[in-house]
Amino acid sequence: MTTIDTRHGGGEVLDDRPYHEKYKHAAHFRTAEAEFDACKLGMWLFLATEILTFSGMFVAYGIFRMMYPQAWANGSHYLDPFWGGLNTVILLYSSFTIAMAIHNAQKNQQFWLKVNLIQTIVCAIAFIVIKLAFEYIPKWSAGKRPGSLFTYPFAENPYEPIWWGVYYGATGIHALHVLTGVVLIGWLLIRAQKKHFGPTHYTAVEIVGLFWHIVDIVWIFLFPLLYLID
Repeated sequence: MTTIDTRHGGGEVLDDRPYHEKYKHAAHFRTAEAEFDACKLGMWLFLATEILTFSGMFVAYGIFRMMYPQAWANGSHYLDPFWGGLNTVILLYSSFTIAMAIHNAQKNQQFWLKVNLIQTIVCAIAFIVIKLAFEYIPKWSAGKRPGSLFTYPFAENPYEPIWWGVYYGATGIHALHVLTGVVLIGWLLIRAQKKHFGPTHYTAVEIVGLFWHIVDIVWIFLFPLLYLID
Protein backbone atom coordinates (compact mmCIF):
# COMPACT_ATOMS: atom_id res chain seq x y z
CA MET A 1 0.00 0.00 0.00
CA THR A 2 1.31 3.44 -0.89
CA THR A 3 0.21 6.98 -0.24
CA ILE A 4 0.67 10.17 -2.20
CA ASP A 5 2.52 13.01 -0.54
CA THR A 6 0.27 15.99 -1.31
CA ARG A 7 2.87 18.35 0.15
CA HIS A 8 4.78 17.99 -3.09
CA GLY A 9 1.87 18.58 -5.39
CA GLY A 10 0.83 14.97 -5.40
CA GLY A 11 3.70 13.93 -7.60
CA GLU A 12 5.79 12.04 -5.06
CA VAL A 13 4.74 8.57 -4.00
CA LEU A 14 5.81 7.42 -0.56
CA ASP A 15 5.91 3.81 0.52
CA ASP A 16 4.34 3.54 3.97
CA ARG A 17 4.61 -0.21 4.31
CA PRO A 18 6.34 -1.62 7.42
CA TYR A 19 10.12 -1.94 7.21
CA HIS A 20 10.05 -5.73 6.97
CA GLU A 21 7.88 -5.54 3.85
CA LYS A 22 10.14 -2.97 2.18
CA TYR A 23 13.39 -4.70 3.13
CA LYS A 24 15.62 -5.72 0.24
CA HIS A 25 18.56 -8.06 0.55
CA ALA A 26 22.10 -6.75 0.15
CA ALA A 27 23.28 -6.34 -3.41
CA HIS A 28 25.95 -9.03 -3.15
CA PHE A 29 23.31 -11.71 -2.48
CA ARG A 30 21.20 -13.13 -5.29
CA THR A 31 18.10 -13.59 -3.16
CA ALA A 32 16.79 -12.83 0.30
CA GLU A 33 16.90 -16.56 1.06
CA ALA A 34 20.62 -16.66 0.19
CA GLU A 35 21.24 -13.72 2.52
CA PHE A 36 19.31 -15.41 5.34
CA ASP A 37 21.21 -18.69 4.91
CA ALA A 38 24.56 -16.89 4.84
CA CYS A 39 23.72 -15.04 8.06
CA LYS A 40 22.73 -18.26 9.81
CA LEU A 41 25.87 -20.04 8.63
CA GLY A 42 28.02 -17.15 9.86
CA MET A 43 26.31 -17.27 13.24
CA TRP A 44 26.81 -21.02 13.55
CA LEU A 45 30.52 -20.56 12.80
CA PHE A 46 30.71 -17.90 15.50
CA LEU A 47 28.88 -20.15 17.97
CA ALA A 48 31.41 -22.90 17.23
CA THR A 49 34.14 -20.59 18.54
CA GLU A 50 31.99 -19.89 21.60
CA ILE A 51 31.73 -23.60 22.26
CA LEU A 52 35.52 -23.84 22.01
CA THR A 53 35.81 -21.10 24.64
CA PHE A 54 33.64 -22.97 27.12
CA SER A 55 35.26 -26.27 26.16
CA GLY A 56 38.49 -24.97 27.70
CA MET A 57 36.63 -24.37 30.94
CA PHE A 58 35.11 -27.85 30.89
CA VAL A 59 38.49 -29.43 30.23
CA ALA A 60 40.04 -27.51 33.14
CA TYR A 61 37.11 -28.56 35.31
CA GLY A 62 37.58 -32.23 34.43
CA ILE A 63 41.35 -32.25 34.97
CA PHE A 64 41.25 -30.46 38.31
CA ARG A 65 38.32 -32.52 39.52
CA MET A 66 40.34 -35.70 38.91
CA MET A 67 43.36 -34.19 40.65
CA TYR A 68 41.53 -32.66 43.62
CA PRO A 69 38.19 -34.50 44.07
CA GLN A 70 37.81 -33.53 47.74
CA ALA A 71 38.32 -29.84 47.00
CA TRP A 72 35.66 -30.09 44.30
CA ALA A 73 33.23 -31.81 46.64
CA ASN A 74 33.86 -29.20 49.34
CA GLY A 75 33.49 -26.31 46.93
CA SER A 76 30.24 -27.63 45.50
CA HIS A 77 28.92 -28.03 49.05
CA TYR A 78 29.12 -24.25 49.47
CA LEU A 79 26.78 -23.70 46.49
CA ASP A 80 23.03 -23.66 47.00
CA PRO A 81 21.28 -25.90 44.42
CA PHE A 82 18.08 -23.91 44.96
CA TRP A 83 19.49 -20.75 43.40
CA GLY A 84 21.25 -22.69 40.67
CA GLY A 85 18.05 -24.61 39.94
CA LEU A 86 15.95 -21.44 39.92
CA ASN A 87 18.33 -19.85 37.44
CA THR A 88 18.10 -22.99 35.31
CA VAL A 89 14.31 -22.73 35.21
CA ILE A 90 14.55 -19.03 34.36
CA LEU A 91 16.89 -19.66 31.44
CA LEU A 92 14.81 -22.56 30.15
CA TYR A 93 11.74 -20.33 30.17
CA SER A 94 13.71 -17.61 28.39
CA SER A 95 14.60 -20.13 25.67
CA PHE A 96 10.89 -20.68 25.18
CA THR A 97 10.11 -16.95 25.00
CA ILE A 98 12.87 -16.20 22.47
CA ALA A 99 11.69 -19.13 20.35
CA MET A 100 8.16 -17.74 20.51
CA ALA A 101 9.48 -14.31 19.53
CA ILE A 102 10.92 -15.85 16.35
CA HIS A 103 7.55 -17.53 15.70
CA ASN A 104 5.75 -14.23 16.30
CA ALA A 105 7.97 -12.45 13.78
CA GLN A 106 7.31 -15.17 11.22
CA LYS A 107 3.55 -14.83 11.76
CA ASN A 108 3.59 -11.01 11.90
CA GLN A 109 2.28 -11.04 15.49
CA GLN A 110 3.82 -7.70 16.41
CA PHE A 111 2.34 -7.38 19.90
CA TRP A 112 3.41 -10.84 21.04
CA LEU A 113 6.81 -10.39 19.44
CA LYS A 114 7.46 -7.46 21.77
CA VAL A 115 5.92 -9.24 24.76
CA ASN A 116 8.19 -12.26 24.34
CA LEU A 117 11.28 -10.14 23.79
CA ILE A 118 10.51 -8.26 27.00
CA GLN A 119 9.99 -11.52 28.88
CA THR A 120 13.35 -12.79 27.66
CA ILE A 121 15.09 -9.61 28.83
CA VAL A 122 13.40 -9.83 32.24
CA CYS A 123 14.53 -13.45 32.60
CA ALA A 124 18.11 -12.54 31.71
CA ILE A 125 18.19 -9.68 34.21
CA ALA A 126 16.65 -11.92 36.89
CA PHE A 127 19.40 -14.48 36.26
CA ILE A 128 22.12 -11.86 36.78
CA VAL A 129 20.46 -10.40 39.89
CA ILE A 130 20.16 -13.83 41.51
CA LYS A 131 23.75 -14.65 40.59
CA LEU A 132 25.07 -11.44 42.13
CA ALA A 133 22.80 -11.10 45.16
CA PHE A 134 22.70 -14.70 46.36
CA GLU A 135 25.97 -16.16 45.08
CA TYR A 136 28.79 -13.86 44.02
CA ILE A 137 28.50 -11.13 46.64
CA PRO A 138 27.93 -13.37 49.72
CA LYS A 139 30.68 -15.80 48.74
CA TRP A 140 33.18 -13.11 47.83
CA SER A 141 32.49 -11.30 51.11
CA ALA A 142 33.07 -14.52 53.04
CA GLY A 143 36.50 -14.96 51.46
CA LYS A 144 35.53 -17.70 49.00
CA ARG A 145 37.61 -16.24 46.20
CA PRO A 146 39.87 -17.67 43.50
CA GLY A 147 43.62 -18.20 43.80
CA SER A 148 45.63 -15.89 46.04
CA LEU A 149 42.48 -13.89 46.88
CA PHE A 150 41.07 -16.84 48.84
CA THR A 151 40.71 -15.95 52.56
CA TYR A 152 37.92 -18.25 53.76
CA PRO A 153 39.06 -19.35 57.25
CA PHE A 154 37.12 -22.63 57.41
CA ALA A 155 38.45 -24.27 54.26
CA GLU A 156 38.94 -28.02 54.65
CA ASN A 157 41.20 -28.55 51.65
CA PRO A 158 44.21 -26.51 50.47
CA TYR A 159 43.11 -26.81 46.84
CA GLU A 160 39.74 -25.12 47.29
CA PRO A 161 41.06 -21.83 45.80
CA ILE A 162 41.45 -23.71 42.49
CA TRP A 163 37.81 -24.75 42.68
CA TRP A 164 36.76 -21.14 43.12
CA GLY A 165 38.96 -20.11 40.20
CA VAL A 166 37.14 -22.52 37.93
CA TYR A 167 33.76 -21.57 39.40
CA TYR A 168 34.20 -17.83 38.93
CA GLY A 169 35.88 -18.28 35.55
CA ALA A 170 33.16 -20.47 34.04
CA THR A 171 30.13 -18.72 35.57
CA GLY A 172 31.64 -15.26 35.06
CA ILE A 173 32.20 -15.80 31.34
CA HIS A 174 28.70 -17.22 31.09
CA ALA A 175 27.26 -14.18 32.93
CA LEU A 176 29.01 -11.89 30.44
CA HIS A 177 27.26 -13.78 27.65
CA VAL A 178 23.94 -13.29 29.43
CA LEU A 179 24.60 -9.53 29.63
CA THR A 180 25.51 -9.53 25.94
CA GLY A 181 22.20 -11.24 25.28
CA VAL A 182 20.36 -8.50 27.19
CA VAL A 183 21.94 -5.88 24.92
CA LEU A 184 21.16 -7.82 21.74
CA ILE A 185 17.56 -8.59 22.70
CA GLY A 186 17.08 -4.98 23.79
CA TRP A 187 18.26 -3.96 20.31
CA LEU A 188 15.69 -6.33 18.82
CA LEU A 189 12.97 -4.80 21.00
CA ILE A 190 13.82 -1.29 19.82
CA ARG A 191 13.62 -2.44 16.22
CA ALA A 192 10.42 -4.37 16.89
CA GLN A 193 8.81 -1.13 18.10
CA LYS A 194 9.41 0.19 14.58
CA LYS A 195 7.99 -2.98 12.98
CA HIS A 196 11.31 -3.98 11.47
CA PHE A 197 10.49 -7.68 11.69
CA GLY A 198 7.81 -9.71 10.00
CA PRO A 199 7.21 -12.72 7.74
CA THR A 200 9.41 -11.33 4.98
CA HIS A 201 12.35 -10.30 7.18
CA TYR A 202 13.22 -11.67 10.64
CA THR A 203 16.89 -12.57 10.24
CA ALA A 204 18.11 -10.62 13.26
CA VAL A 205 15.55 -12.24 15.57
CA GLU A 206 16.58 -15.71 14.39
CA ILE A 207 20.30 -14.96 14.78
CA VAL A 208 20.01 -13.53 18.28
CA GLY A 209 17.76 -16.46 19.18
CA LEU A 210 20.54 -18.88 18.20
CA PHE A 211 22.98 -17.01 20.42
CA TRP A 212 20.58 -17.11 23.34
CA HIS A 213 19.98 -20.84 23.00
CA ILE A 214 23.72 -21.48 23.23
CA VAL A 215 23.86 -19.39 26.41
CA ASP A 216 21.09 -21.55 27.87
CA ILE A 217 22.68 -24.83 26.79
CA VAL A 218 26.01 -23.92 28.41
CA TRP A 219 24.28 -23.24 31.72
CA ILE A 220 22.46 -26.57 31.54
CA PHE A 221 25.91 -28.20 31.61
CA LEU A 222 27.35 -25.86 34.25
CA PHE A 223 24.51 -26.35 36.71
CA PRO A 224 24.98 -30.08 37.42
CA LEU A 225 28.78 -29.91 37.14
CA LEU A 226 29.04 -27.18 39.75
CA TYR A 227 26.00 -27.58 42.00
CA LEU A 228 25.22 -31.29 42.06
CA ILE A 229 28.53 -32.90 43.02
CA ASP A 230 28.13 -35.54 45.72
